[in-house]
Amino acid sequence: MSPAWPPRTVIRRSPGLRTLESALYRSGLGPVAGVDEVGRGACAGPLVVAACVLGPGKPAALAALDDSKKLTEKTREQLFPVIRRHALAYHVVFIEPADVDVRGVHAANIEGMRRAVAGLPLRPGYVLSDGFRVPGLPMPSLPVIGGDGAAACIAAASVLAKVSRDRYMATLDDPGYGFAVHKGYSTAAHTAALAALGPCSQHRYSFINVRTVANVRNTAFAAAGTATVVAKGTNRAEGRLSR
Repeated sequence: MSPAWPPRTVIRRSPGLRTLESALYRSGLGPVAGVDEVGRGACAGPLVVAACVLGPGKPAALAALDDSKKLTEKTREQLFPVIRRHALAYHVVFIEPADVDVRGVHAANIEGMRRAVAGLPLRPGYVLSDGFRVPGLPMPSLPVIGGDGAAACIAAASVLAKVSRDRYMATLDDPGYGFAVHKGYSTAAHTAALAALGPCSQHRYSFINVRTVANVRNTAFAAAGTATVVAKGTNRAEGRLSR
């Protein structure tokens, strides 16, 4: 007995970047949108989500397309304009650090995926998401574990999100944090800068490393303020006694 199509369970791996999408198109379920996020694990900077619709063809210009994490920065930058040129539609959403703190990373991620799909200039017939189910979409969808390495539309979305976020992080003018280098992830250099400078507006206070540094600095400032008040009070008392 042949399996039901489209599948209702999570797809763990597709044998090729175009296999799953091609099958959906052949079943009359296109256009197929892929959606992916970048910056989920960063302790600073926005969470960026992209949705992308590629046609059923296989343009040679996108032959290098793969999971953005497997590509070099140079290759991602080269693919970025090519994807935008060949895509039927795409939309990129930025979720600011404060919103990530309020919602939580996972909820912010899901909301970003919904917004990215809703922002597409054409309505997809089917959505493939990387790793997570996306409740609330008005069309059928399927989570694909490792989707950015299993479906071309998800891979394209991952490149759009990654390049968009990296470019934004490079523009931040908070001196000393090195956002252009580590992109907000918890590297040794970022950890050292965070300890020396304290958190800034781009940091996510819901992350334990940021919150710990903030609490330590607040405690130190409060202690310093108390010491100053006590010292001033002592001086005034001594002044009265001397008169």
